[in-house]
Formats: sequence, C-alpha cells, structure tokens
Amino acid sequence: MFLNLFVFFFGLAIGSFLNCVIYRLALPNFSLKNLGGLKSRSFCPHCKQVLSWQDLIPVFSFLILKGRCRYCQEKISWQYPLVELSTAFLFLLAYNFLPVPRTSPWYYFYYWTVISFLIIIFVYDLKHYLIPDKIIYPAILIVFAFRIWDLFLISNFEFRIFNPFISALAAATFFLFIVLISKGRWMGIGDIKLAFFMGLFLGFPNILIALFLSFLIGAIIGIGLILAKKKTLKSEVPFGPFLVTGTFITLFFGEKIIQHYLNLFIY
Repeated sequence: MFLNLFVFFFGLAIGSFLNCVIYRLALPNFSLKNLGGLKSRSFCPHCKQVLSWQDLIPVFSFLILKGRCRYCQEKISWQYPLVELSTAFLFLLAYNFLPVPRTSPWYYFYYWTVISFLIIIFVYDLKHYLIPDKIIYPAILIVFAFRIWDLFLISNFEFRIFNPFISALAAATFFLFIVLISKGRWMGIGDIKLAFFMGLFLGFPNILIALFLSFLIGAIIGIGLILAKKKTLKSEVPFGPFLVTGTFITLFFGEKIIQHYLNLFIY
C-alpha cells in the first residue's frame, strides 16, 4: 500500500511537470537541452502572475481554487487535473501489471518515461494537431537504446533484435503508404514517426493489436462526432491520440487480447 501511494503521488507530480512541458512546448525557444525555460517559475497563462507553491499542488490546488486562478479568477483548463490523474493511474498500472525483473527495478522508470512521452503526444496533438519532433525523436532514441541494452546485457532476453525494428519499419511503411495515397489528407508525417515508435516499443504481434485498436477507436469517435454534428467528413481530426490510446491498451492488455483471439480458433 505504501509503495502504491508513493507511485500514485509520484505520478501526480510528474503529471504536473508534463502539463508544464505541454504548455511550453509551443514556445519557440523550447528544447530538451534547455527545457525551454522550464526551470523558471510557473505562471498563470492568462494574467502571467507567478504562482506560489499553494497553487501548484497537483489536483488539490485545482479543487481548492474551484478551477479558477487565485489572482485573475480566469478558469483553469481541465487539462491540468486530467493529465495529472491520468499520469498517476498509468504509473500505477505499469507498477502493478507490467512484467519487470526483480533484479532490474529501473524498468519501471523506463515504462514511466515512455508513458510520459505518450501523454505529451496525446495532449499536444489533440490541441495543436501536431506531433512535435522535439518529443517523438527523443522517445524513439530512448526506446532504441533500451532495445540495444536489453539485447546485450540481459541474459533472459525474450525478443530478438529484429522483432521490434521490423515491427517499427513495417508500421511506419504502412502509414507512409497511407500518406502518399492520400497526399497527406488522411495522415501526417508525425503519424509515420509515431507508428515507428509504437512498433519499436511494442514489437510483434502487439503492434498489430495497437494499430487495429487505434483505427477502431478512431472510427467510433469519428462517427460519433459526425452524428453529434461536431465534425463533418471533411473535418480534420488528429489521429495521434487514437494511436496513443491503442498503445496504452495494448501495453497493459495486449497479451490477454491475443490469447482471447487465439482461443476463438482453438475452441
């Protein structure tokens, strides 16, 4: 219980940091090298007032302030508590349900890092219809380094090196084909890069499950938006959030989905 509480509150704190990254990522001077001024104090995006520590307690400050800035009374976006809570719960899921060798607890930090990148991509693409290179390239580099490290230093390595890389290239090629056929109307270049990352991270056959779920969820949401008259057939809808959602579902439940699918043929 103590460790679960620690992971949950740790996730809330990281979620607060991710909100800061998502906001400042759009600034022209942002980079992972200097963190785009992330070392500077947080401030209200409306009145630019520097926030005190009482205003920065994840979730609780939002509730205490009733969703409004203490200084200008402008509404605080629901993005902030939702990102914090989502990060906390995803960290908990990773801690409790992902297979991690007892001799290598740092695997948790690897999964938490990947989860953090995916959350940033989800929210940023949803807001700006863009998957930023400043996030996707470091994410790919981290997973690539992990795959190489896991290959040469872990004796019980379960995947061959070609599995994730072939999965990444196949997924990226599939999306490249869609981009070329549609001339960029259906998919963007960022989706190709995200698909490569997904293949590298999930490997085969999980990448197939993730892509299937992404298109299925995207179709359901798209039809729902059209029926609700929020979108039309010509409206642009970011696909990155669907890819991230499919990745999360596959990460935690991919093996069960595959097993259930195979059981349909066995029985």
